[in-house]
Amino acid sequence: MYRILERYWNENQILMLGMMVTFLLTFLLLRHPFPFLPSDHGRAFAVNGSLSRGKLRGVGLTFVLCFLAGSLVFLPLDREYVIYAILLSAMMVSGYLDDASDKPWNEYVKGIIDLILSIMAVATFLNFNDTVVRIASTELVIPRALYFALAVILFWAAINVTNCSDGVDGLCASVSIVTILGFAVLFSGTLGRYAMAGFLFIAVLLAYLYFNSSPSSMLMGDAGSRALGFFIAILALKSQNPFSYLLLAGVTIADGGIGLVKIFLKRYLKITILKNIRTPLHDHARKKLGWSDTQVVNRYVIIQAFLAFLAFCLK
Repeated sequence: MYRILERYWNENQILMLGMMVTFLLTFLLLRHPFPFLPSDHGRAFAVNGSLSRGKLRGVGLTFVLCFLAGSLVFLPLDREYVIYAILLSAMMVSGYLDDASDKPWNEYVKGIIDLILSIMAVATFLNFNDTVVRIASTELVIPRALYFALAVILFWAAINVTNCSDGVDGLCASVSIVTILGFAVLFSGTLGRYAMAGFLFIAVLLAYLYFNSSPSSMLMGDAGSRALGFFIAILALKSQNPFSYLLLAGVTIADGGIGLVKIFLKRYLKITILKNIRTPLHDHARKKLGWSDTQVVNRYVIIQAFLAFLAFCLK
């Protein structure tokens, strides 16, 4: 389809059309949601978790499908991108099945699924790309075995910290938009079609935010947050600047990652840290600091925008 469109429009015009069409498609499908989407049961241990009870959950299924449809029509596809799309679909489906389950899946089951899909994504990347990593003006060639291990860790971490950050209306999508925009703008020359894919993903997230802004009527669930983290990890690798993820997703890493480290240390090493800090950090901000949901979102976005500017200065 892209080859037909480029006969009449240039790349920027196709991207603009793609964003508008993808946004409208997502908006309409969320405005008239699929009847099989589950309802949220509320989270017993989350701050204001009971307020989510009864809201549509798992609508990440909808916006990820819209993103994939937009990619099919408005992006020049190759085998590598198609494989990533298939793996992204698998991540979305696994998340949705968890969302739709009466009893949440065991965390070890989800961890194994994340690991398998991460390994497959990194193996795909290494089949089509070299292991050159850029840090500012320096280029490093990392041994393939080491690159493989570090990239799998990146994928697994991105999936899980993004998932953990999805606990406040509008938070995960808003901060992720800044992250994706940072990659798409700073590394557009390296990313190529993946930068265009980033803008399509931003379009579906904007449509979702119309319904997820506080007070929300629907939640992306694992179907959305896990797929979103997976996609951001793809951008990090394809940018050839994977360490920039530390800045471009710094807020998400801090918000969700500190809790993961805290749980790991306590469960497996019997080490207790940050006793007076609630995790994810957005719960601490609301419970201990008295921030409203709107304040959490706005302040997190401001901090992430500053980190993106810092990444631009260090590029």
